[in-house]
Amino acid sequence: MVIYHNKPGWIRTRAPGGEEWKKVSTIIAKRDLHTVCDEAHCPNKGECWSMGTATFMILGNVCTRYCRFCAVDTAKNGRPVRQEEAFELAQAVKELSLDYVVLTSVDRDDLSDRGAAHFARCIGAIRKINSACKVEVLIPDYFGDELLTIIKEAPDTIAHNVETVLPLQGKIRDSRASFEKSLRTLSEVKSACPEISTKSSLLLGMGEKERDILTAMDSLRSVSVDILIMGQYLQPTKKQLPVQEYINPDTFDRLKTIALEKGFGAVVSSPLARTSYLAKHAFKSNLVHNTA
Repeated sequence: MVIYHNKPGWIRTRAPGGEEWKKVSTIIAKRDLHTVCDEAHCPNKGECWSMGTATFMILGNVCTRYCRFCAVDTAKNGRPVRQEEAFELAQAVKELSLDYVVLTSVDRDDLSDRGAAHFARCIGAIRKINSACKVEVLIPDYFGDELLTIIKEAPDTIAHNVETVLPLQGKIRDSRASFEKSLRTLSEVKSACPEISTKSSLLLGMGEKERDILTAMDSLRSVSVDILIMGQYLQPTKKQLPVQEYINPDTFDRLKTIALEKGFGAVVSSPLARTSYLAKHAFKSNLVHNTA
């Protein structure tokens, strides 16, 4: 890899602005909703909101886990589940005229089902009044009945992130998470419903070796993950882990070629890529791959 230790010129983000951004911002505020764009300090907020898209974050904005790369607020217990959130979310999707929506959530280890039933309610509410809208969900490490609760609502894509390579899991993620648990979640989705697209993401620049990235790709393909996202880790605030290296866009392009050769149906690989970035495009690309 070509490594840069100072922030290079290609790490640039688009400032929010324009009529579409104002529309998204107004509707989210009116419906009292949260987005991962805001809570996780996503670098693509300006671009995505200006195109009229957003990734909604349900189950509150306080996570019960502490991962060392993430800026979302953490505590032992999350906020009370807002029952009307499903309705407000569905209305926001309608008002924004979305035909592809991404839902994610904080981890809610303080709830008996870790929030799976509420996740399912939100999917169902969106589908009830937006029947043509595709729904992608980025879920916690659900298993068994928790996962089946989600699958029964037939989302088009189920994403769950391994986040980083195996050797760095303990340094990067909360101790309750692991590479093995994440693979289990992704594997159970495919076993229960093979037609649902699965997706996972790697943040790079945390000190990983390229051989570990390639091993992670193989592990994800071993459980039939369809879509892979790779992006540059950017330290959200001084509280999170510092960036170890900035990776050249050419390296992201080369890793994308390798990933496609390994059998992923779609790969988004660039410095500012995040799980929900170009989600609709990746979903369509995977469909083309699977029907070719």
